[in-house]
Formats: sequence, C-alpha cells, structure tokens
Amino acid sequence: MKEATTTASDAHASSRGAVIGVVVAICLFGFEGVKAMSIEGLISIKSNYGPEETMERLEAAIKATGMTVFARIDHAAAAAAAGMKLRPTNLLIFGSAKGGTPLMQTVQTIGIDLPLKALIWQDEAGATWISYNDLIWLAKRHKAETKSKAAIHAMLIALDAVASTATTARVAPN
Repeated sequence: MKEATTTASDAHASSRGAVIGVVVAICLFGFEGVKAMSIEGLISIKSNYGPEETMERLEAAIKATGMTVFARIDHAAAAAAAGMKLRPTNLLIFGSAKGGTPLMQTVQTIGIDLPLKALIWQDEAGATWISYNDLIWLAKRHKAETKSKAAIHAMLIALDAVASTATTARVAPN
C-alpha cells in the first residue's frame, strides 16, 4: 500500500489553485452574480447602494484597512462647472506604500498604475457600480506576474474585500 504524503510545496500549490479559482469566479461572475469583467483589465461590480453611500462605504473600508486615501475626484462636479451634464462619476485614489512599493521594486513601470483607483459611477438605468483595475491584468501588463505573486495576491485580497464591503456588506450600527 502506498503511503500518501503532502509536502509544503503540494499544500502551497493546492492553496494557490484555490485562490486562482476564487479569482476566476469573481472575474467571471462578480459579487452576487453580477458579471465583474466587461472590459479587459477592469472589474466592475454592481452596488446595492447609491453613488454617495457606495463612495462613503468604500472610503471607510479603505481607511479601516490602514490604507491611505490620497484623493477623491468628482468628475460630475467638474462637468457641471464646465456647463456639461454627467451622471455621478467619482474617482477615489488610494493605497499603501507597504503594498505598492514591493511591486515597484520589482518592476518600476507599474508605478504608472499605482496608487490604486476605484471609480464609483451610475449607469443610464440608475444602477451604481464600482470599477477598478484587475491587478492580475496590471501585473501581466508590466510583466510582473511571476516576480510579484505575493504582493499582487495581498493587494488583490485587500481590494476585493473593500469593494465587497462598499457594495454588498451591511455595516453594523454603532
């Protein structure tokens, strides 16, 4: 009878396979069944909340993880100031040196795509969405996917968690 043995390498490969499976499922089906990838390299998730509440929830979730919010850009307000109409469209720029620096140490060109960004926008039917760059796609773009797996994985988990909190999770009252 052959004895079954599991090495650390086998366990890591199995864990990695499970993570890849979850990422693929999110990319194909999104949170709560909403298709998350409609534009190459972009993940879009439908929110259960309006644009303002989604932005507030996203900003709070980002700050709760210890990341820094660098800027909040209201494209609709800028359009109105130029005499033009635009449905709610807000960009949040955020990140962490602990997360981004290891990527830039490996491939400095990824700095063009950092810090992270999330767009909160309202479609023509009135639904609110959050869109952000797919980190796996960014890593491929900069040829960093094999060199920065751990950093990309950590950032992907954090980004998916804050997006989920902003769009679907209920926050308990104080």
